[in-house]
Amino acid sequence: MIDLRREEARNILLCVTGGIAAYKAIDLASMLHKAGYAVRTVLTKSAGQFVTPLNFAAITHDSVHESLWEDADPIPHISLADWADLIVVAPATANAVAKAAHGIADDLLSTLLLAHQKPVLWVPAMNVHMFENPITQKNLSLLKERGDHVLSPSEGMLACGYEGQGKYPPNPEVLQAIACYLEHSEDLRGKKVLVTAGGTSEAIDPMRTIGNRSSGKMGIALARALALRGAVVSLVYANIAVEVPYLVREAIKVSTAAEMYEAVIRLAPAMDWVIKCAAVSDYKPAITNSQKIKKGESLTLNLVPTVDILAELGRKKAPGQLLIGFAAETQDLLANAQSKLIAKSLDLIVVNHLDNAAADSNQIYLIGKEDANPDGPHSGMKSELAHLILDRIIAL
Repeated sequence: MIDLRREEARNILLCVTGGIAAYKAIDLASMLHKAGYAVRTVLTKSAGQFVTPLNFAAITHDSVHESLWEDADPIPHISLADWADLIVVAPATANAVAKAAHGIADDLLSTLLLAHQKPVLWVPAMNVHMFENPITQKNLSLLKERGDHVLSPSEGMLACGYEGQGKYPPNPEVLQAIACYLEHSEDLRGKKVLVTAGGTSEAIDPMRTIGNRSSGKMGIALARALALRGAVVSLVYANIAVEVPYLVREAIKVSTAAEMYEAVIRLAPAMDWVIKCAAVSDYKPAITNSQKIKKGESLTLNLVPTVDILAELGRKKAPGQLLIGFAAETQDLLANAQSKLIAKSLDLIVVNHLDNAAADSNQIYLIGKEDANPDGPHSGMKSELAHLILDRIIAL
């Protein structure tokens, strides 16, 4: 969950249009309010067929607006447009998108969109054929060209019975997008980035493995932040405690260090950045038993090193490519991270204490190869630290 800690709340104008997913905007309003945002709501006439003003007023403890002509404010389209730090149209129907793309202003929502001078976040949700229609796609492209953000629908079974892209995305992902676009733009469009996440494991026998306690949360947060900011993301992940964001279109699941090595080495040459956040097992059993080992008084394992993926990436790094590594330590954090930075030919290393490996928050230091002193400590939610790390990479 986003945890908004500011002296003044950021203002979100939640605009709900008339699709079957309108009921999901009630949950989004609740999540925004709990996160500390100030939320006002606009309902179109069609949205009123699915939800009521009372739903949103009770949850947000703020005003709900439906009409240009029957509002307590004589000029609601101007006052609401000026008030909002970000307008979020969720769900956004094909009709609302088309009207905004072509400057039609015939109701409260379409009129205030013309008066708003900041980017808008669109969350389209509709029948798959309506979404894929060239007219809808052209309209969405027009909005993007003007600086608006479009959060792609997810795929799945739709309310109409069809299956495909057009499904309203999970509200936690919408919340992450809102937090992102309040502070950042899509400044990474065209960048190709490989991210690794999670902890690999090595088999002892068909039942038992050697692994580690990595949750993968930092790597997943980075993959999401990259996708929201426009990058083309390839994710290679092992064991993780969270779901892969639906926005990440190329996600490869692996189990062992060898499998991760194969996937990473294959993908890395085409990448602008490689962010190696996974916790790869340093050792594996010299022999993997094909049958389950029966329980006995003791068991001795002969362990051998796994392949050093990060070192191999450092040796094969292409000109202009940036390589970013992570270090989780229990002692001498900065000294150990500095040594790893040099040994693996990294451009930047992010170091944290192992105590925070599975938590949603973290405290990190960033060290670049040209840095005389470490940058940090920086504390916060991993979703927030992901953007901090990306800003630091951009600065390289």
